[in-house]
Amino acid sequence: MNLYFRLAWRNIWRHRRRTVIVALAISLTLAMVMFYDGMVAGFEDAIYGNAIKVLGGNIQIHADGYQVDGEQTPLLPLPDDQAAVKAALAQPQVVAASRRINTSGLATSRKGAFAVGIIGIEPELEAPVYLIAQNVTQGRYLKAGDQDMLLIGKGLADAMDIQVGDRFSLSGRAPHQQIKTRTMTVVGIYDVGMADIEKRTVYMSLANAQEMFDLKGQSTEVVVALKQIGQEPEVIKALQPMLPGFEMASWQTNYPDLESAIQTKGGAMRIFEVIILVSVGIGILNLLLMAVYERTREIGLLAALGLKPGQIRTLFLIEGALLGIVGVVAGIGLGLLINFTMSKVGMDFGQFSSMTVYTALIRDKVYTSLGLEKIGFHVAIILVVTILAALYPASEAARQEPAKSLHYV
Repeated sequence: MNLYFRLAWRNIWRHRRRTVIVALAISLTLAMVMFYDGMVAGFEDAIYGNAIKVLGGNIQIHADGYQVDGEQTPLLPLPDDQAAVKAALAQPQVVAASRRINTSGLATSRKGAFAVGIIGIEPELEAPVYLIAQNVTQGRYLKAGDQDMLLIGKGLADAMDIQVGDRFSLSGRAPHQQIKTRTMTVVGIYDVGMADIEKRTVYMSLANAQEMFDLKGQSTEVVVALKQIGQEPEVIKALQPMLPGFEMASWQTNYPDLESAIQTKGGAMRIFEVIILVSVGIGILNLLLMAVYERTREIGLLAALGLKPGQIRTLFLIEGALLGIVGVVAGIGLGLLINFTMSKVGMDFGQFSSMTVYTALIRDKVYTSLGLEKIGFHVAIILVVTILAALYPASEAARQEPAKSLHYV
């Protein structure tokens, strides 16, 4: 077998121009796919990662029975919320973990009544992580000691025609189906460019929510922020034995529309990759067929020297595989160079921020990753395509008649 590899390596460099063309086609293909992977990962951080920071973290921890409760946001106090926070913070993938009270309610002003979600938060813990605090455009962010004060979204402020300092009635559902009503003062307005989300969520301090909903010292959920998307399953797996009697769900479960958007993106990506790989496979097939016809006399000589058709076929298949390997090595190098450059420079996609609800979260530039997320899969596919493309030319070479091939001009 060593002899086959030596002959194949010599053969592919006898025609340097042809080898360079094939390797260039493969390397550009792999570099394009790597760049696409890196760009998609950058988009996930800029859009989906930020959407998670608006909607409520990568993972949410609730009391047992939360998911099976008939209410959309049941007020089930956690048995030991501090233990849940401590366990979450012990995981290396976790950036932050904080307690919340989450319930549904009704905001009423002279413009009418609006259904809202009421969330009590620990302001100081959430400010460095979640985008609400970083996008307060009017007034100020919440403080831990705030009482009867709200932070609302621009979408709700516009719908209710209220400003910072205005007051309105807020009714919320407490345990045992009790309704609690307070007159609240708007202390700040945030704007993340997502009017639908801004319109249906208001925030108050956790202490205020505990007092208002008769949950002194308690909370109904712990929200966990991770370093990056995709780490949720391993973190949940690590937390489950540490927190018996708790339910844990990732953003894929909590925000199915966001998960659907990512899956749609993944489907489009696979179609894109298939088109590129088929195209390069056709190019390799064409070039290797040309190599067979150019080397007809050489093939006849190999057969005359005693190489069997199967051995000739193996030699050409190895040549195809070596071409693929050369192209893959060059492609990885080129892809890393492009993605490393774009990870520092970034790409300005701000003009597309109005295309969808979630693209509104693109504030400035999108920075690519190195594109290594699926590199093993892509390399395997390219090598398989290269070998399959070499299969027909190899079979053609193996079928050559030695006597006829030696007289080929």
